[in-house]
Amino acid sequence: MSKVNITPLADRVLVEPAPAEEKTASGLYIPDTAKEKPQKGIVVAAGAGKKDEPLTVKEGDTVLYGKYAGTEITVEGKDYLIMRESDIFAIV
Repeated sequence: MSKVNITPLADRVLVEPAPAEEKTASGLYIPDTAKEKPQKGIVVAAGAGKKDEPLTVKEGDTVLYGKYAGTEITVEGKDYLIMRESDIFAIV
């Protein structure tokens, strides 16, 4: 997990997506064009939550999120997703 100088607002979290699978369970390598978008990542930063709804995730949590959840951003050459906590399905 890397440290970033971004503080998400309200109920938003910054997630570092897990790398896409490089090969299948049987050992076959997956070409870049066929790789699935990762749906798992690590929370790098979290907002303070809303007035009546504190966040349930925190920095360092590994989370599962929707396939098309969040907005992709690049900070200092690294790719991240910023999304609302409601886009996160589970803490793993």
